[in-house]
Amino acid sequence: MHLKTIKLTNFKNYSSAAFEFDEKLNCIVGNNGMGKTNLLDSIYYLCMGKSHFSLPDINVVLHHKDFFRVEGDFELSDNKHKLVAKVIPGKKKVIENNGVPYQKLMEHIGQFPVVMIVPDDTRLATEGSEGRRKFLDNALSQLDKEYLLQLVRYHSLLKQRNAALKQFAKSKTFDYKLIKTYSEQMALPAKIIFDKRTAFIKNWLPEFLKLYALISGESEQVNCNYISKLEEADFMYLTEEAEEKDRILARTTVGIHKDDLGFEIEGYPLKKFASQGQLKSFVLATKLALYEILKSTKKCNPIFLLDDIFDKLDKHRVKHLLQLLIDKEIGQVFITDTHEDRVVDIIKDFDVSHKRFVISK
Repeated sequence: MHLKTIKLTNFKNYSSAAFEFDEKLNCIVGNNGMGKTNLLDSIYYLCMGKSHFSLPDINVVLHHKDFFRVEGDFELSDNKHKLVAKVIPGKKKVIENNGVPYQKLMEHIGQFPVVMIVPDDTRLATEGSEGRRKFLDNALSQLDKEYLLQLVRYHSLLKQRNAALKQFAKSKTFDYKLIKTYSEQMALPAKIIFDKRTAFIKNWLPEFLKLYALISGESEQVNCNYISKLEEADFMYLTEEAEEKDRILARTTVGIHKDDLGFEIEGYPLKKFASQGQLKSFVLATKLALYEILKSTKKCNPIFLLDDIFDKLDKHRVKHLLQLLIDKEIGQVFITDTHEDRVVDIIKDFDVSHKRFVISK
């Protein structure tokens, strides 16, 4: 799969722009603040129907404009797809595939797989569990439509349950029967999500360990564990046990929305004992392993977006990474950099077609 062209209208800092890409490697260079990351995010938006940075659409549209549009031409298994995202913040977004709008956004997710690496990805290892759940949800939503359906269902019910708990706290009343009804409806989605996350980690972990060893030179042992209360008991037991706590705190305190990933290095927590180099290698292996799982499952090469990787990797490591990508026959790659010639200088030793785009105001 590759993206041939993209056209942007009122997307972030682009009032109007068009690009025609190489089907292998695209180097996007320019000073900070010019819009390199925004261009990558527009590609991600076309593939996923949302910004990689969890921005609401009101923060994606160009200042003082009331709509934005992203249009791209993809080639996938010899089939051509024109994707168009038409967005007026506050209204239902429209995403069309060859002129036909999706009835629901979840029908689109996973059709055009994508993986993006950004400098802040080290927060995946160092900050709270929300980012790690986002990684799981992003991965599984592209791999499994049933997962996405159950995730949406679970969070809709969770929102209703929390609203009821807050209302009870405000009115100083409590309806145990209503809260139990919400819990009963959430139990099946929670079980499906838990099972699918467990299966994903089992499949992803060997690839991750192999890639980390390649990137780090097998200098240390790392691991990743899926952490969920559902490993200890079923959802109904957990919610009934936490019912009084939920009533006092006015929120749902147990469930798959509290799951986490435990990252380890030499048997210790990664965020406490890893060096910056080890953190970078860990996160890079995390995303590369996701790429491999998507590639094998979707039977096509996802698009790979690498934003400002020189911020996290030195020139030698970037060259090693590119060699790894080329050896593994990864498909279309987009790389941004603040130095106009640095990436091109690195890839001159590789036999790979490429284009360079200079972004400036």
